[in-house]
Amino acid sequence: MEVINTSGRRKTAVARIYMQPGNGNITVNKKEYDEYFTTGILRYMVKQAFEITNNQGKYDVKVNLNGGGIRGQAEALRLAISKALVEIDAEYRPPLKAKGLLRRDPRMVERKKPGQPKARKKFQFSKR
Repeated sequence: MEVINTSGRRKTAVARIYMQPGNGNITVNKKEYDEYFTTGILRYMVKQAFEITNNQGKYDVKVNLNGGGIRGQAEALRLAISKALVEIDAEYRPPLKAKGLLRRDPRMVERKKPGQPKARKKFQFSKR
């Protein structure tokens, strides 16, 4: 099997991954993934697709992450890994889809409007 190239996005974060058979190494921006993602929740989020499909330690993943915050980057990486696993074997699709890992989360930050301090907040109204 050759290298599988997919991408995932969340908010403004973009994850581009290269997955190939190996022994479970995940390299994010030339660092180990547990060094890049410091909290346990984010590490779990990254490994979630592998755990659902029982593929822990079977694939090496090389990741280029940019944009967004650390949480958005972790969710973008999770989507990219899920898409790569489905590309490897189509029978992984139903369990990943049931957990919602194949859906790109469409929520984005609303833009700031002119004449207002934020997107929805207004300046205090003064009658006199």
